[in-house]
Amino acid sequence: MNRSRLAAAALAALAVAAVGGCGDPGGLEGAGATPTAQGPTHLWPDLPSPSVPAEDYGAIESVKVEGVEVPKGGLREVDPVDVVRADFAENPGTYERSDSAYQETVERLEDCAEDGSGEKGRCPVLKAYYRDLTGDGEDDLIVGVATPDDNLDIRVYAERERQLTQIMEMSDAVLGVELAGRDLIIRAVSSLAGYEYHTVWSWDSHQKTMLPTSDEIVRAPNAPRPKTPRPSPAKPSGSGTPSAGSSSAGGGR
Repeated sequence: MNRSRLAAAALAALAVAAVGGCGDPGGLEGAGATPTAQGPTHLWPDLPSPSVPAEDYGAIESVKVEGVEVPKGGLREVDPVDVVRADFAENPGTYERSDSAYQETVERLEDCAEDGSGEKGRCPVLKAYYRDLTGDGEDDLIVGVATPDDNLDIRVYAERERQLTQIMEMSDAVLGVELAGRDLIIRAVSSLAGYEYHTVWSWDSHQKTMLPTSDEIVRAPNAPRPKTPRPSPAKPSGSGTPSAGSSSAGGGR
């Protein structure tokens, strides 16, 4: 078959396809009216800028911890109890030195055994964890200190040129702590019954500290469900009594 015959056959096929597709329901159809998009509305555009920033519990500054030498092996070679003792002695953190909880915590630190296991159950230092939170390839040290006010004081330490540095400190009524990648996620009690706080702490390369990059209040997973009244049974049609085959009020269960 030569090219002219091939061209004629192709044109005939196109004509058949065009005739057969006249009533094709697979074409585009209108989706109806589209709601008008609403952009963001700026409230009080003339509001003056505040002269003093609000107090922020997440305004963390790095603090050097003196008195603890970091070996060449890194923070895994340092006794976490020694780190906490040195840090609490110089840095009360969220506490005041006059707070009884802080004073009692310092006293209990003296009861910790050299291996960190504690004596008579009074050592407040929990098991230490290690994770590279700063992204420098070296493990950082994460410690938790149980304080007498039923809070958990969480502190994170990094090494900078063999210098021990605290890069995070917070204290709260903690429900749980998780590590996700390089983030530290803390669940804490909320004053709103049935809810809890979820705060994600992440390394900030500009501030050189861990900062709360996400803070939200969510429904607690074990919160009791609200009691909802059962729907009333449907009334039978008409004004007479139900027929013999119908169920009585209240359902058949």
